[in-house]
Amino acid sequence: MHDGAVVKALLFDVQGTATDFFSTVCGEAQRISAGRHPDTDWPDLVRRWRAGYFDALTAAQRRHDGWVSVHSVYRDALETLLAECGLGGFSGAEREELTRAWQRLEPWPDVPLGLSWLKDEFTLATLSNADVSAVINISKRARLPWDAIFAAEMAGVFKPDPAIYRMAATYLGLEPADIMMVASHKYDIRAAAQLGFRTAFVARPLEFGPGGDADVAYSDEFDINASDFLDLADQLGASWPS
Repeated sequence: MHDGAVVKALLFDVQGTATDFFSTVCGEAQRISAGRHPDTDWPDLVRRWRAGYFDALTAAQRRHDGWVSVHSVYRDALETLLAECGLGGFSGAEREELTRAWQRLEPWPDVPLGLSWLKDEFTLATLSNADVSAVINISKRARLPWDAIFAAEMAGVFKPDPAIYRMAATYLGLEPADIMMVASHKYDIRAAAQLGFRTAFVARPLEFGPGGDADVAYSDEFDINASDFLDLADQLGASWPS
């Protein structure tokens, strides 16, 4: 930790860091397909879908043509992917339901208890690229005890644009040095660090499923490197909840 730093609030990435999107979306794709495409490699499809989402966000940031909802980004990416893979037979309602799987993400097993452990001593908030409505739906389903929800939609830009981190600090009424950004994605915490935020890297080796290529290497550039939210709470010296 930086000398003299007193962390008062923690900001959490949601998709991948707090929730297991890979298993959730794979399971929903298999359920909704109802055996119509038995030879489909659903894990590969979900990885490509997530990559398509990132590509679309990058393109949107380059164009500077106004806000675009993440739900629509996922939906458009799905349409492209189904066409590329030759996966027909999905109705419009089924495509919409499958896209909404990204709003039904299950938390990693350590997350509910880890957040409960941290909540007594820190303000906990999301800082997600997902739509506000999606973060609300995810959090209510999983009963995640955030004190506040911040999302890219509120700033009109996507991470790692500096404006979204500054927005969160402004709403919290804190200086960046009092806030720790928690994420499994290094681009996210590096962007926060450049603005003076503290950083915690949480390794999620199964973010892209077994055999996925998640970056889980610890680095001294981050204030904390943690294996999960329980490890994070322990390293922050949080007292066990009564």
